[in-house]
Amino acid sequence: MIAAIRRRAAEAFARWGLRGRPPEPVPIVLDQRRIFVLPTRTGLAFGLSLAVMLIGAINYGLSLGYVLVFLLAGLGISSILQTFRNLSRLSISPGRAEPVFAGDTAQFTLLIADTRDEPRPQLRVLLPDGDGVTVDVGPRGTAEAVLRLPAPRRGWLALPRCTLETVYPLGFVRAWAYAAPDFRCLVYPAPASRPPPMPGGGDGAGHAHQGARGTDDFAGLRGHQPADSPRHVAWKVVARRDDGHLVTKLFTGEEAESLWFDWESLPGVDTETRLSILTRWVCDARDAHLRWGLRLPGIEFMPDSGSGHAVRCLEALALYGLAPATASARAAKSDRSL
Repeated sequence: MIAAIRRRAAEAFARWGLRGRPPEPVPIVLDQRRIFVLPTRTGLAFGLSLAVMLIGAINYGLSLGYVLVFLLAGLGISSILQTFRNLSRLSISPGRAEPVFAGDTAQFTLLIADTRDEPRPQLRVLLPDGDGVTVDVGPRGTAEAVLRLPAPRRGWLALPRCTLETVYPLGFVRAWAYAAPDFRCLVYPAPASRPPPMPGGGDGAGHAHQGARGTDDFAGLRGHQPADSPRHVAWKVVARRDDGHLVTKLFTGEEAESLWFDWESLPGVDTETRLSILTRWVCDARDAHLRWGLRLPGIEFMPDSGSGHAVRCLEALALYGLAPATASARAAKSDRSL
């Protein structure tokens, strides 16, 4: 019960310390109203030692004892200001957040910039679960702090509230500030590990036009046969599958037909499983350099090839059925829970 009360109190203090509702507009500049300072255990032990030394100097009338105590006390007070200045006027802004698949780990890159001509060593950026990184910022420089966060579900994953702290230079006090930048990462559906065979073209006749087999143009994929050359095995596609079955590239002198990945071609399957299967087909077709299209309820992507086409389709699969308001509410709920 005591631990739960402490967590609730710490959460309430963190919300108050943000000075506003998350997410915050960027860049976030840490002014004196956002920075908090408290002594560390080392600092408390240092203060207690000074008190004992002062009592001894008073008791024995040691002039040099007074000098030593006041000199060390001045050093400790000076370190409070230096620790505070190590955070003051830092600027925090979002960097890169590459899309990931559900079940992977998202990486958020925060850019921490120095707005004064002073070095900022030993800055630690922490997430609510305690994981964090340490960076050093040079004078007028910028450092990248890469924060890793599990991505269990598809959709938008918001970076939760993070803490920027430092104990530099002597470790007697800890200065920290909270920040909740408007920073999100797109999470694609997890590709199915055992998907059904990739569908053929629009006429359902297979992956390629009927005709003489040659080596002019890539036409599609089929199951591997013992007589097939190892050079024609689609190793990238095989590496992404968990069933271990080999697939062979087909080539033809004629133009290969387009594949269609249709939502309605998977009857009797729940929504998330359909999205996982379609994601696997999209990834396999992209790796095999096929020409393909995607049909979802209410949206259609005409056949194309290339990474840009795959990115657009994967984004549609990630956000399918998630209204913008729902995604924002989920992000806010995630931040409150953390």
